[in-house]
Amino acid sequence: MNTHEAPTVGVEEEYFLIHPRTRQMQPAGTRVVARASAVLGDLVSGEFTQYQIEGKTPPCSGPEELRKELTRVRAAAVAAAREEGLRLCASGTPVMGSGVPADIGDHPRYRAGADQYRALLDDFALSAFHAHVHLPDREVAVLVTNHLRPWLPLLVAMSANSPFHQGRDTGYASWRAVMRSGFPCLGPPPYAESLEEHERIAEAMAESEAMLEAGMPFWDVRPNPRLPTLEIRTMDVLPDIDDTVALTVLIRALVVTAEAKVVRGDPGPRTAGELLRAAYWRAARDGWSGKGVDALSGRILPASVQAERLVEYVRPVLEEYGEMGEAAAFLRRLSSRGCGAQRQRAVAATGAGPAAVVDDLIAATAAAR
Repeated sequence: MNTHEAPTVGVEEEYFLIHPRTRQMQPAGTRVVARASAVLGDLVSGEFTQYQIEGKTPPCSGPEELRKELTRVRAAAVAAAREEGLRLCASGTPVMGSGVPADIGDHPRYRAGADQYRALLDDFALSAFHAHVHLPDREVAVLVTNHLRPWLPLLVAMSANSPFHQGRDTGYASWRAVMRSGFPCLGPPPYAESLEEHERIAEAMAESEAMLEAGMPFWDVRPNPRLPTLEIRTMDVLPDIDDTVALTVLIRALVVTAEAKVVRGDPGPRTAGELLRAAYWRAARDGWSGKGVDALSGRILPASVQAERLVEYVRPVLEEYGEMGEAAAFLRRLSSRGCGAQRQRAVAATGAGPAAVVDDLIAATAAAR
């Protein structure tokens, strides 16, 4: 049982900017950010492409505060997009699009990435949600990362919200996860026995040009380079704020559980990188409706069974923080209507196709206003 105060959490969400008639992405990030920042200040920013913006919350103590802040940030972003004649869309990949090279945002790091990764970035317009958990001790944070690694494929499956890409059904629940897997610097982090080893691996990758900067690794879990947080980056952005809040609650409980293990001297399981990447792929393909590699037993189990085991694993923390209800309600929603990918496909199956999917995502993204 954990007796210390719950660490604060924060969320970053990336959204596509969509023309309401054509349902195509529009390169208006700079204009929309300028409008939204009048209300949100630095809680809104540009993203890798001009087709996107990013909203972020301040540190929050718990689910109610996080829900309130996410609602406020989304409402301001939705309003700013509308003032430009556009809509906000929370999907991991663009449902419709032309496949032309991305209109990259005006930032030196983005331009350096385009020079380094070349055609890999031609249609690299992907939208995620990142969860931050306050964890200022970077040495402890790296060891906590070891404990989180086996659970990352399940987070992919639970958040899968990108089955469509440029007008076609990819056959995957999270095509965003598949697109990211082509980059040597993205995906599950390496196992590391210390912060020094973690940094040494990052430096070697940067020297090889597989990574842009050693000080800013883009692995799916990382001690944030600028904030005193552990950042979890593997999830597709979700249209339902309640789902985002609940998944963040589960992630915080997972981090706190792992931190307690680290303090007791447990450096974490050495899950093989090859197996972990295979589990990522399986989760990306099948999502919530499929099966995957269970984090603790190594057996192939339905995602729903794995999620139940995750809740049991972190139950002491959830109960201490009074957040079992959030987790249980989230699992009930997943069981009744599936993940975002299943919702997108259900809308498309009505006969209206990808255009209806975009309309549904736009409505869901703005529903919290």
